Amino acid sequence: MNLRKITILLLAILLSVPMAAQKRKRVKAKPKPVPVVEEPQEDPRITNMREMTQQIIIVDSIVVNKDEFLASIRLSSESGELMNTGSFFRNQQQGTLYLNEMGNKIYFSQPEGAVQKLFTADKLGNEWSKPQPLQGLSEGIDEASYPFMLSDGVTFYFAGKGEESIGGYDIFMTRYDSRSGSFLKPENIGMPFNSEANDYMYAVDEANRIGYFATDRRQPEGMVCVYTFIPSETRKTYDNSKFTEEQIRQFADIASIANTWSDGAERNAALDRIKSKYAPQGVPGQLVSTGDADAAVEFHSKEAKALYQKLLSAQSSLDIVNARLDQLRQEYHQANTSKRRQMKSEILKLEDEALQLNASVKQLDKATRNAEINSKKH
Repeated sequence: MNLRKITILLLAILLSVPMAAQKRKRVKAKPKPVPVVEEPQEDPRITNMREMTQQIIIVDSIVVNKDEFLASIRLSSESGELMNTGSFFRNQQQGTLYLNEMGNKIYFSQPEGAVQKLFTADKLGNEWSKPQPLQGLSEGIDEASYPFMLSDGVTFYFAGKGEESIGGYDIFMTRYDSRSGSFLKPENIGMPFNSEANDYMYAVDEANRIGYFATDRRQPEGMVCVYTFIPSETRKTYDNSKFTEEQIRQFADIASIANTWSDGAERNAALDRIKSKYAPQGVPGQLVSTGDADAAVEFHSKEAKALYQKLLSAQSSLDIVNARLDQLRQEYHQANTSKRRQMKSEILKLEDEALQLNASVKQLDKATRNAEINSKKH
């Protein structure tokens, strides 16, 4: 190879090196793909239900053991009675039972396979008829329990699971059609009664205009919150021109019962009704004077008189506990996190004490009446 060819070859090599380097510099690394995070979309039914949240006044609330929560729903005799299915039939059957005011009709749940179903039976003489399943509740409802019938014998409430619920048990309302012997298609009663948790046991003491419902939202395992509220004849929703979307959300979630009180007048009237409802009542046939409370009742029976004194003491203790609870609950909503932790144990302790005292008051009231009635028979 001559010198000229060698020179040309070297020049070609030297020129190709920077050109290749430039080409390499011009090649840009491909950008890494940015992962697309899709925000979970809320069920449109929940959104619509929240917008239509019913405006109610929640008078009070109490957190109790789920196995004992029925004791916190205190109905007058005119509104019937709630109990466990097993207690009524004296067996181990799981479920909840409602006995009407006349004591001649029951609605109850019991297992059918792996789920709870609703049944009814009538008292014929001294015996109960064979239980019959409730007709008309199966559309959109896979499981049903916690029955309650208003005194009109037509308007029926229960808790159901299925495609018509937004999470666990929801509270439904239906009406009985006497012509067909069946119930109409159940309607979800919406928020704030229902949530994505379990909500159940809607009951109303019509004589005293006091309602109850239970829920396990925001509660530890095995516990439920029983809310006391003022039922209304017509359904009124929150005006979105007066309340923000966030405020309505808080009403729907029951973030604070104090926010539902308005000026407090209706709540205070409801508290007075509850207090007078469970204050010691007169025994049939007794004489009532205008003296002080301890001397207001005259008894024929010494046993009844002694029991009545115990009743007054238990009722007084219950009033004190309830007053303290009411104060703590109002302070709790305004307290910081640290203060709430301190108050929580006292609230839970007082709620348990109130539950026991209430049961004692009811037992003593019944025992006092029976003792006085029995004394007049002899």
